[in-house]
Amino acid sequence: WIFLQCFKANLPESQEFLSGTEDKKMTRFTDFEGKTSFGMSVFNLGNAIMGSGILGLAYAMANTGVILFLVLLTVVAVLSSYSIHLLLKSSGIVGIRAYEQLGYRAFGTPGKMAAGIAITLQNIGAMSSYLYIVKYEFPLVIQAFLKVDKFAGEWYLNGNYLVIIVSVAVILPLALMKQLGYLGYTSGFSLSCMVFFLVSVIYKKFNIPCPFTDFNVNDTAIRLNVSAMDPGGEENPACIPKMVNLNSQTAYTIPILAFAFVCHPEVLPIYTELRNATKKKMQHVANISIAVMYVMYFLAALFGYLTFYGNVEAELLHTYSRVNPYDTLILCVRVAVLTAVTLTVPIVLFPVRRAIQQMMFPNKTFYWPRHIAIALILLTFINLLVIFAPNILNIFGIIGATSAPCLIFIFPAVFYIRIVPKEEEPLRSVPKILAACFAGIGFLFMIMSLSFIIIDWTSGNSKASSGH
Repeated sequence: WIFLQCFKANLPESQEFLSGTEDKKMTRFTDFEGKTSFGMSVFNLGNAIMGSGILGLAYAMANTGVILFLVLLTVVAVLSSYSIHLLLKSSGIVGIRAYEQLGYRAFGTPGKMAAGIAITLQNIGAMSSYLYIVKYEFPLVIQAFLKVDKFAGEWYLNGNYLVIIVSVAVILPLALMKQLGYLGYTSGFSLSCMVFFLVSVIYKKFNIPCPFTDFNVNDTAIRLNVSAMDPGGEENPACIPKMVNLNSQTAYTIPILAFAFVCHPEVLPIYTELRNATKKKMQHVANISIAVMYVMYFLAALFGYLTFYGNVEAELLHTYSRVNPYDTLILCVRVAVLTAVTLTVPIVLFPVRRAIQQMMFPNKTFYWPRHIAIALILLTFINLLVIFAPNILNIFGIIGATSAPCLIFIFPAVFYIRIVPKEEEPLRSVPKILAACFAGIGFLFMIMSLSFIIIDWTSGNSKASSGH
C-alpha cells in the first residue's frame, strides 16, 4: 500500500488539470463507450499481469536473496504503476485509448509501428511461454494421474497434440470474443486458480522436510551437483535462507522480475471498455491489480524458496515432483496453473490483434471475418513456435530484455514528453524531467539485461541448458 500512497500524492497536479477539461473530456473519447465494471476490469488486468512468471519467482529469489528480491519487486511494482500513470495521462490529452495511436500522435507512423511491433513481440513471447508450459506440463500431469511410468507414444501424452487441442478447444473460442470485458469471468477463475497455487505452496513449506529427499534416489548425486550454488562443488549449508545473494544467475532474475508486471499493452484496451472511465478510476484499477499481484508474487516466491532453498529450479513445480511425482495436491496445483495460464492467453491476444489492426488496417471499422482471421493466424503461428521452439528461459530472457523495457519504461515516458503540450508542462518541468529519467532507466535496464544474457551464453555456464 505504500506505493499507492505515493500515487495519491502524485495525482493532484494531474487531477487539477483535468478538472478544468472534465466537461470537454467526456465527449473527447471517441473510440468506445465502456460497459465493463470496475471489478471485471481488475480481474482482467490482474490476469494480464499474472503470467507464468510466478513460477520462476522462487528461483529468482534463490539467486538474489530475500531482501534484494523484495527491494527489486517493490521497485518494479512502483515503476509499473508510474508508467501506467504516464500512459493514462497521455491518452487523456489526446482522447485516444490505443497504444499505437499514442505512438502515432507522438512520432507519426514510425511511433505507431514501434509501439505495434513491441506489443506484438512482447505478447507473442508471453503467449508462447504460456503454451510452452501447457506443452511440457500437461503430458506430465496426465501421465501422473494415469500413473503411466513409461511413455509408449500414446497421442494423449504427446505435448504437441495437447497444445493444439487446448488452443482449438479453449483459447480460440475465448479469443474470438468481440470485447475483453466478456473475459472478466474467465480471468476471475484464472486468478482463483493462482490463489489455490499460492495456498498450496505455503502449505507445502510446512509439509516438506528441509534437506528434501529426492524421489529418484539414484540421480541424487548428479542432481545435487547441478543445483549446488557454489561453483567450488561443496554442498551449500542447505537450510539457511540467504538475505542477499549475487551469482551468475542473478542476471536472469532481473528480466524475469521486469516481466512480472508487464500489463501495459492491456491497460489501454481495458481502459477503453471501463464503464464511466476516468483517468483516476483506471489508475485505481491498475494500482489494485498491481498491489494484489505484488503480494501474491512475494508470498509465492518466499514460500517456494523457503521450501527448497538453493535447490529451487527455474520452474518451481518441477521441484515438487522431484520430492514426489505422484503427490495429489501438487498434481491439482499443476492443473490449476495450467488452467490459469491457458485462460491468460486470450487476454494477451487481444492487444496483439488490436496492434495488427492499427498497423495494417488503421481506418477500418470492426469486421468479424478479419477479427477471426487475425486470431486464427496468430494462434497457428504461436503453436508452430511452441512445437518447434527452443527453451523457455531463452524466450523469456531475450523478449524480457528488449520489448518489456520499451513498453514499461521507454514508450510511456517518451510519448508523454511529446504529447503533453509544452504550454502546460515545459520540457524543464518536474513531470517531464521525471519521465526522461524514467526512459533512461529503461535503456539502462535493457542494456544491462542483454549484456548479462550474452555474457551468460558466451561463458556457456547457462542454467537454462540444465534446468529443463
